[in-house]
Amino acid sequence: MSVVGIDVGFQNCYIAVARSGGIETIANEYSDRCTPAWVSLASKNRTIGNAAKGQIITNFKNTVHGFKKFHGRAFDDPYVQGEKPKLPYSLHKLASGNTGIKVRYLDEDKVFTIEQVTAMLLTKLKETSESALKKPVVDCVISVPSFFTDAERRSVMDATQIAGLNCLRLINDTTAVALAYGIYKQDLPTPEEKPRNVVFVDLGHSSFQVSISAFNKGKLKVLATAFDPYLGGRNFDEALVDNFCEEFKARYKLNVRENPRAILRLSQECEKLKKLMSANCSDLPINIECFMNDIDVTGKMNRVQFEELCAPFLMRVEAPLKAVMEQSKLSRDEIYAVEVVGGATRIPSIKERISKFFGKDVSTTLNADEAVARGCALQCAIMSPAFKVREFSITDVVPFPITLRHLLSCKNHAAPFSKVITFHKKEPFDLEAFYSLPQELPYPDIRIGRFSVQNVVPQPDGESSKVKVKVRVNVHGIFSVSSASLIEKQKGEGEDVQMDMEPTVQNEGRPEDQVREIRGLELIYLFNLPTKERVPGEKQDPAAGGSKPKVKVKSTDLPILANIIRQLDRGVLNDFVEYESQMIVQDKLEKERNDAKNAVEEYVYDLRDKLCGIYEKYTTEEDSNRLTMMLEDTENWLYEEGEDQDKQVYVDKLEDLKSFGQPIQDKHREQEDRPRAFEEMGGLALIVLFPIYTQDERYQHLNTEEMSNVEKCVNESMGWMNSKMNAQSQLTIAQDPVVKVADIISKIQELDEVCNPVVNRPKPKAEDVSEENYKSNGAHNGPRQGADGKGEAKGSNQTKPPSGEMEID
Repeated sequence: MSVVGIDVGFQNCYIAVARSGGIETIANEYSDRCTPAWVSLASKNRTIGNAAKGQIITNFKNTVHGFKKFHGRAFDDPYVQGEKPKLPYSLHKLASGNTGIKVRYLDEDKVFTIEQVTAMLLTKLKETSESALKKPVVDCVISVPSFFTDAERRSVMDATQIAGLNCLRLINDTTAVALAYGIYKQDLPTPEEKPRNVVFVDLGHSSFQVSISAFNKGKLKVLATAFDPYLGGRNFDEALVDNFCEEFKARYKLNVRENPRAILRLSQECEKLKKLMSANCSDLPINIECFMNDIDVTGKMNRVQFEELCAPFLMRVEAPLKAVMEQSKLSRDEIYAVEVVGGATRIPSIKERISKFFGKDVSTTLNADEAVARGCALQCAIMSPAFKVREFSITDVVPFPITLRHLLSCKNHAAPFSKVITFHKKEPFDLEAFYSLPQELPYPDIRIGRFSVQNVVPQPDGESSKVKVKVRVNVHGIFSVSSASLIEKQKGEGEDVQMDMEPTVQNEGRPEDQVREIRGLELIYLFNLPTKERVPGEKQDPAAGGSKPKVKVKSTDLPILANIIRQLDRGVLNDFVEYESQMIVQDKLEKERNDAKNAVEEYVYDLRDKLCGIYEKYTTEEDSNRLTMMLEDTENWLYEEGEDQDKQVYVDKLEDLKSFGQPIQDKHREQEDRPRAFEEMGGLALIVLFPIYTQDERYQHLNTEEMSNVEKCVNESMGWMNSKMNAQSQLTIAQDPVVKVADIISKIQELDEVCNPVVNRPKPKAEDVSEENYKSNGAHNGPRQGADGKGEAKGSNQTKPPSGEMEID
């Protein structure tokens, strides 16, 4: 089972895997541990990652990036409308009202959902993982921002299904960082001691997240989380872009905003400039050749100017820090350390502000780029039965309070959790879930979904039925009404009372919250119920219960119809899964076609170069000229009518070229390898003949007749070799060879098979007399001498019979 953690960022993605006893961040086919979150679509196939980012200038209308925050959002969402003018590609309103992306793919205008585009990216990350692990990858843990709402999380989960992945958990970015930090710590306080409180600050390309986690040995509990979803490294990039747009307009009279390609090039250069200013205080130049209208532009910026330019964004850094401290109710003295991750935390002024707020130096012990992916991989390893990981429990929080007619969870409620609610109803009813504090939600729609409880009927006596509904926020942070049951009481005779008590709430985060019930409009909390009050099946005390009739309880499961906001229909999701499979096949076919085309081009260049070099003397001038013309024609064909042909056309073209070029290559290879083969054959002959012409006692045990056969075989082989060498010497190297290396190797093997078993036969031990020695000595000259030198060995009754006779006891 593969253990993979994936950090799907706004700009870049990282993949971490558990193997070789640790966590490793793997590289893609470009030997880069970072894979850009870019998808480019073309007339034949898709390119994803590094290759897609390389097409941003040439294919900007069909190269998609920065789509992470469109998950679960309507087209009319203010955020989507605010991003629309900044994007080089087109957004489209889907029939469901969701946001789609319009591109040209397979020479047709296509509209893809955000789930489909994210699935394309995940498919690429999956292939990269499989290539590194050399095994299929299915199970994974994927990170999401802690501020993602239910709709956004469901959208990401749908994308994982389309990509053929089984997401074991959606884990919050800061929780993954906390896990990567804490699981390796050996000096954490014991559960009985005061926990170690650590602040984690994650300022990435598009968002700012802060959380405080309490650590004990083998335990991580998130206390509070805060964020600014719209503050990130790209705000600083955009500030630089705006500054240089104004400067170039004044100096060069260029309206950069009207040219998408120019904006993209300027954005890339501004991002590089921002990174350089993090390490340098001096003036740094920005130079772009042929920027617009064949005009070269130049500018400069230093860190002081940069900080003044970005002052409005730097002022927003403190607010989430202050909010998370207020929510956790901790003082600054109770903070053990402040860990920072994310690319934008490398900006010196941001580090200074964070350090000043907490009154201590920030710590950078974690990899700023890869910490989230490593935490995801650790979480996946913990959940996988194939890995043995140090026991470590994780308690996360729900950042937004949820209401289901009555408040179900408060802010920073421990997650995952379940709660049981009791209603008294006579007919089917609906439950609507929504977020309680719209002003804190970075999302315009506070609704989560509507859940219809079906088949509710009154009791036989006409009274309202008791309906128990179980609601849950799971490990992904997704809310659901997981079950509903109708409780019916039936009278019985001679039976003990059976108490139908709901089991305690399965709440990993706060075990003290046992049962929450709603009777009518009354909200009742029951904390830490005594054992005698909640043991199912316990008999009542007759003295305490009076003369109440004995009843039997029957529980019936009720169907629930869920209408989730912006949730993909199951049928649509299945269609997307199938279409993704078709696109994968199309990508594979296009890759094979391109590989076949590239093989032809490579062969043309390679053979033409060698015809003027090492192959020159292996062909006649006439043949060389004819082949050179053929190669030139093929090259012209590749860039004209052969630019876009089927795979088989390229395969056939390569075979035609090889039918002329292969004989020349074979002659060269034969000429290079033939001397070594003859040398090997001659060396073997000398080794075999050595025992024949030497008096070395090591070979005196060899049979004379067999050695004669060996000598004869060697002489024949050497005669064959000498005749072939003489014949070959009469030819030019441009002519077909008389003998091929394969023939020589065959002769060597034949000589080896005949001679080696004889020549290399081991000498028998002194006390043993083999049948071969018995025959080679001719007559039997009486009994063997025994150990006393006087005839047979003691204990022996007769000599060993000649070969062919049977010895019978």
